[in-house]
Amino acid sequence: MLLAVDVGNTNLVFALVEDGKVRSRWRIATDPRRTADEYAVWLKQLLEIEGLSLEDIDDMIAATVVPRALYNLQQLAGRYCKCELIIGGQGKAAWPLQLDVEEPQNLGADRALNAIAAHAAYEGDLIIIDFGTATTFDVVDYSGAYKGGVIAPGVNLSLDALVGNTAQLPRIAIERPDDDSVIGTTTQGQMLIGIYWGYVSMIEGLIERTRAEIGRPAKVIATGGLAALFDDVDGLFDHVDFELTLRGLIQLYDQAKAS
Repeated sequence: MLLAVDVGNTNLVFALVEDGKVRSRWRIATDPRRTADEYAVWLKQLLEIEGLSLEDIDDMIAATVVPRALYNLQQLAGRYCKCELIIGGQGKAAWPLQLDVEEPQNLGADRALNAIAAHAAYEGDLIIIDFGTATTFDVVDYSGAYKGGVIAPGVNLSLDALVGNTAQLPRIAIERPDDDSVIGTTTQGQMLIGIYWGYVSMIEGLIERTRAEIGRPAKVIATGGLAALFDDVDGLFDHVDFELTLRGLIQLYDQAKAS
């Protein structure tokens, strides 16, 4: 059984993979100081719920945008799972796509995984939008080459900046407003409109400009936890795929084992 770990800036996602399919997934806050022992105690309890143990894990793969977290994951793999950690983007798990950008070494692991999985699942030119700590837009052409993209502040980061730098604005829950009006009549209503419809306008504008620059039809694939928040905006996305990053990790694992 495979343990796949997607290390993001905010959370780590641990996925238990059996026969190429995600059987279970668990999320924990990203903390590079968390030790292998702490991971092991936490995982042991979750695996027991599945009727499994750490001994049932045969292989482990991780991809990270937080390099400091790698050491303790390597210790977890070696000491508790009795295997060597496969690292996405390195060795036999090198990114299997052409990186047609000026700084290929700086491409985030999550964005590479999304590109790999999206090209395998969807045809043609693609615009991949990942709603994470940052909101990223990635362009993959019909041949599978990564062409570049956009990095924008994430929805929660935008709200944190607004609340944290003003004296009287309250913290609000991020949700779709009750109606489509963009003229708010309360302070909280105006904030919600600004965050939600302002974000929709940014997404629509960047999709339109990106498609025009590509010069060919392009499907829009959304992923990340907050993608669901915007999924009911008509015509915004062609597909919402919450397992995109994990499927990219599974593909990398298959590639590494086949080499």
